[in-house]
Amino acid sequence: GAAPDPGVGRQREVVTAFLTASRGGDFTALLELLDPEAVVLADAAAVIAGAEAEVRGAAAVAATFVGRAKAARLALLDGEPGLIWTHRGEVRMAFAFTVLDGRVAGIELIADPARIAAMGVEPLT
Repeated sequence: GAAPDPGVGRQREVVTAFLTASRGGDFTALLELLDPEAVVLADAAAVIAGAEAEVRGAAAVAATFVGRAKAARLALLDGEPGLIWTHRGEVRMAFAFTVLDGRVAGIELIADPARIAAMGVEPLT
């Protein structure tokens, strides 16, 4: 069989560490996982659900996620490691990560049901 893409394996490690640090409220660990210029962008549906449309900079992004994501789970989103939040068995929000050089450079919050339905979502946990 094909060897797993080392990039995807590394990205999965980073996303897993990000989830662990978020849940554990470990601000320092989150900062270390984030690119200094990290950006979080939310789609319109995610904004309606209470997300900020745009958060820029590692400290601001870390503050947004620290102590949160308790119900989030690791998943593949179109083959890329990311996070999902489900409610009653339905994916309500997807967190698509961009990882560069082992750090989180971007996270897109996707809550639009049509966009989620169009994505290949494969829960990993």
